[in-house]
Amino acid sequence: MDLLSWLLCLVFLLVLVQALYSITGRSKKLPPGPPTIPIFGNLFQLGDKPHKSLAKLAKTYGDIMTLKLGQKTTIVVSSAAMAKQILQKHDAVFSDRTIPDAFRALQHHQAGMAWLPISMPTWRHLRKICNLQIFTSQKLNANQYLRQRKVEQLVADVHHSCRVGEAVDIGQAAFRTTLNFMSNTIFSFDLADSVDQTAQEFREIVQAIKQELGKPNFGDYFPFLSNLDLQGIRHRMTIHFGKLMNLFDRLIDERLELRKMKDYISTNDLLDNLLDINELHDTTLINHLLLVLTFSPLLNYYF
Repeated sequence: MDLLSWLLCLVFLLVLVQALYSITGRSKKLPPGPPTIPIFGNLFQLGDKPHKSLAKLAKTYGDIMTLKLGQKTTIVVSSAAMAKQILQKHDAVFSDRTIPDAFRALQHHQAGMAWLPISMPTWRHLRKICNLQIFTSQKLNANQYLRQRKVEQLVADVHHSCRVGEAVDIGQAAFRTTLNFMSNTIFSFDLADSVDQTAQEFREIVQAIKQELGKPNFGDYFPFLSNLDLQGIRHRMTIHFGKLMNLFDRLIDERLELRKMKDYISTNDLLDNLLDINELHDTTLINHLLLVLTFSPLLNYYF
């Protein structure tokens, strides 16, 4: 059998599976949604401006609707009242995130707090550390001056752009400000604006990862293709994550050397606090936690 025949057989099987799924899926208690087409579901209805397409569909099918994105059944919520029902009253049921295939690089989905199921002891342990070291009232009050300074810098940058007549990318400006705040909280220096070689290397890695995250990934919509990594996104993300882990290793090693000096004065940042916790002397776990925390602005920017 030649290649064309194999491809036709494959397409026929996919259409058959989709048809059978549609028939058997009607009995499930799913919200209403637009009709689907075989294999691709509702992907083509999203267009190049998904937010506008979803808003338009919501006017027809309601505040909660079902879409089929490739082979992924997706529930879309379009109102604050419905979101409150899900995020506040049923948060335990809906708390686990769908893991983008790109974040399976270096097994990050098995160590990164953002992707772990909340039932896992590792997730509870990392959450406890973050609550104690970042989100307590004492820590937030201690860092208030830092947040104020970064906001003042943001306002000054916007004011300068207005004065010289430059357009302001609000999303990018907010991202840069948030990243600088997070990096100061964790490492005690800016990662977004510093001319330091480490900061420059970090920005190059961030730019590369942003490019990969901005690409539609077939593996996210057709799980049976994810292991093939047809677009090479996971492969490239593995390289970028590896560079990032090496960068974190250098920062940790530099801090450990500084801590050995008799005249060292603790910065009391998150990295110092993590190194004080015996359970986290596993640098792999520290690196994945740092990746989640430093990239949380980027994750919110894209997801």
